[in-house]
Amino acid sequence: MRIKRTPSQVATLIATAVGLVVVAAVGPSASAAPPARYSVDQLSDAGAAVLRSGAEGIAWYVDSATNRVVVTADSTVSSDEIDGIKKSAGDKAGAIRVERAAGVFRPLLSAGDAIYGGQYRCSLGFNVVKGGTYYLLTAGHCGKVANTWFTDSAHRTLIGATVGASFPGNDYALVRYDNTSLSHPGGFTAANAFVGEQVKRTGSTTGTHSGTVTALNVTVRYQGGGTVRGMIQTTVCAEPGDSGGPLYNGTRALGITSGGSGNCSSGGTTFYQPVPEAANKYGVTVY
Repeated sequence: MRIKRTPSQVATLIATAVGLVVVAAVGPSASAAPPARYSVDQLSDAGAAVLRSGAEGIAWYVDSATNRVVVTADSTVSSDEIDGIKKSAGDKAGAIRVERAAGVFRPLLSAGDAIYGGQYRCSLGFNVVKGGTYYLLTAGHCGKVANTWFTDSAHRTLIGATVGASFPGNDYALVRYDNTSLSHPGGFTAANAFVGEQVKRTGSTTGTHSGTVTALNVTVRYQGGGTVRGMIQTTVCAEPGDSGGPLYNGTRALGITSGGSGNCSSGGTTFYQPVPEAANKYGVTVY
């Protein structure tokens, strides 16, 4: 049987239904609790806990926008290790957000083309000058494995000697041009990267590729040991042998390729030593 209602009865039903919807929408809910906020000191403590965890194949930084310590774990980091990272933070475990990256975080050192030292190949970063003497910047883990560098794998054409190298902690090295017949062109100025900046990287293995700066002041612990701090993190791909190569935006000299994961077929995550810090350390000028 169809029930007939007066217009006033229909209006009352509609008002009642709307009232129920409104109550359901604005009523209290346990799941709507706002996320916890952490102080600068608490975030610093959480970052220190990540360092103490001892896990390799991770990178981390404080993201002030989300009020979290973002930990990026490569493919070798197990679920148990991730649990251990959080457990090491104790009551600040909620301040840690874990993301995954394909491949393995490692220094991108290899044997092959570009600049050669011993059995290794790296890439030239930026040319620099100090008091009329010319040098090149490359990665510190490259400078640590070779005292002398050449332009060819047969070691026939000398570039010069490694005069300074820092790794781990930092990842920069300075090589002097001892062969006066070699040219050393410039065209860059040292600059600080910023998050969201569109950048390019050039290396002796993969050539030039582009991407975006995703984080600054990143700490990375590579597989096999070696923790570096203050790195630039990007989405630019890289492969072994690209270590030491330049990260730049136009004429802005931003970084020296340190390491990362992935490859230039599937992409990856890469890390760079900021150029201004390296130049200041050695008292040289990028040109």
